[in-house]
Amino acid sequence: MDLRRKRAYDTVSEDDGFRVLVDRLWPRGVSKERAAIDLWAKETAPSSELRRDWHTAPESDWGLYADRYRAQLAGQSATALRELATELRHHPVVTLVYAAHDPVHTHAAVLEAALRELL
Repeated sequence: MDLRRKRAYDTVSEDDGFRVLVDRLWPRGVSKERAAIDLWAKETAPSSELRRDWHTAPESDWGLYADRYRAQLAGQSATALRELATELRHHPVVTLVYAAHDPVHTHAAVLEAALRELL
């Protein structure tokens, strides 16, 4: 399977395959039609508390945030993560869609790595 990441504000392409929104909140200003989301996996997104902590302290350590999110994926979100991985196995191309501006320091990168371990 080809697993990719793409911002919700980028142009949708047929090459995206199965599009999965991995944010807890719907991206601002993006209509459902424009987003072309096949599945909204908000249960695998960072918790509201974790998301707030990251956004209120942008100078905070990325590694600490990523570790906390990985712990969430291994704990309270483990079932949702396994269910998502099971669903994704049915699609040759999957694009994880997220709203964050930074393509490196985003929970989608951590989620992608966790999914790759399961797949």
